[in-house]
Amino acid sequence: MRYVFIVNPVSGKADPSGTLVPQITSAAEKMGIDCEILLTEYAGHAKKLAEEQARAPGDVRLYACGGDGTFNEVIRGAYGYGNAAVGCIPCGSGNDFVRNFGEREPFLDLERMMRGTVMDIDLIQTEKGIATTICSAGLDAQVAYGIPKFRRLPFCGGTMSYNLSIVQAICGPLGHRLRVQADDEVITGNFLMLAICNGKAYGGGYVAAPEADMQDGLLDLVLIRKIGRLAVARVIGDYKKGAHIQNGQVAPSFQKIALFRRVRSVQVEVLDGRPIVVTEDGECEERMGVSARVCPLAARIILPAGD
Repeated sequence: MRYVFIVNPVSGKADPSGTLVPQITSAAEKMGIDCEILLTEYAGHAKKLAEEQARAPGDVRLYACGGDGTFNEVIRGAYGYGNAAVGCIPCGSGNDFVRNFGEREPFLDLERMMRGTVMDIDLIQTEKGIATTICSAGLDAQVAYGIPKFRRLPFCGGTMSYNLSIVQAICGPLGHRLRVQADDEVITGNFLMLAICNGKAYGGGYVAAPEADMQDGLLDLVLIRKIGRLAVARVIGDYKKGAHIQNGQVAPSFQKIALFRRVRSVQVEVLDGRPIVVTEDGECEERMGVSARVCPLAARIILPAGD
């Protein structure tokens, strides 16, 4: 068994490699494990490194040390290689993937992760490739899409750029007319946003699908209808908490504005001629539609061993 740590030195608020690399070395020595530590140098490098390691003979454990973006790159690089399992050492700002399995702290325990158990999970296949947790479109994705522009302004940090992007999104045209095919059902209407979910959370803690199961062979589809500007803040606040879904159904307070389905595939077409912003595991772009289907038990991940 090979143990390879792929570390993103620009993940999170500070360079994690300065403290993490010595901790990895110390934990491996304590456990009598030989490990290799690789630092990423550019966007997409983690995927390339993971694929190179997965392609080599023998079983390998690949530990993605960074945020959700780093983890997703490593998952994509290891995709299709049955000898590779991927663990997440959450050093980023959002760390949404680990929310599917409890608290963040056990995933930061390097010894528990090196002793960890392997579990198969579903993935999402879109026209752009593989996604691990959530593919969303609409207002929330538009806010994420706008943040980098405001971050380039002087004295505009993370919270300020987020708030400015929200204001910009709400002041512009709200919602899109969409045609959504969920398995064999066709839904047409004006929607503020939608989420196609393999996991529970995205965007730094927005719980779009509080009951999502990454092993059930299904995607949780959540649609929020177009609403007035004055109602947006309240609705988004409850949506962030996951209050819109209860016991596999839309919660009573969301009955008029939310739709919920469990499906194997989704195709979304924009009918109003305006591109919609789509985000797949945090990667944003404008499109005229999106398609997604579940890939049952297509990835092997590592969960921390018990105490």
